[in-house]
Amino acid sequence: MIALARHGETPFNAEGRFQGHLPVPLSERGREQARELAAVAAEREWAALWCSPLARARETADVVAAAIGLEPREDGRLVETDTGDWTGRSFAEVRAEDPEGFERWHGGDPSWRFPGGESFAEHEERVAAALAEVRRGPLPALVVCHRHVIRAALVVTTGDEAARHAPVDNGTLVELP
Repeated sequence: MIALARHGETPFNAEGRFQGHLPVPLSERGREQARELAAVAAEREWAALWCSPLARARETADVVAAAIGLEPREDGRLVETDTGDWTGRSFAEVRAEDPEGFERWHGGDPSWRFPGGESFAEHEERVAAALAEVRRGPLPALVVCHRHVIRAALVVTTGDEAARHAPVDNGTLVELP
């Protein structure tokens, strides 16, 4: 069994900004969400803990690690989608400047590419490769990552395109089928 957990909230989440690969730390609310996630994770037995190396995911994983007694294993394939030129910009600013691109992003179009970044299809390939390694064990495994990583994992695991719109709140734990 593999479960994916989204990192705690960051200031960029609260402000509605594209974080991409930026090293954005958790907010105080995000640290509380990480502690809540750790408490939920501690109710189960885990054989492995994986995480994205981005600051917000690693910070969350470190809190979880202290609660479950495992050292996080970083995997760069678990980072958030590369948002390219939109990185650091607000959703409102991008929507006003590029309404068509914003709607294709929001709609989860797999062929659409962030200007200067990657497409959701490329991101899904990367996530699928990481999940294949996680599946090799040991299991059960907990993976601390990002919203679009979780959505990509659901798409590649289930084949359900609607998973590109799955609600995934900060600090949420999602089990893969």
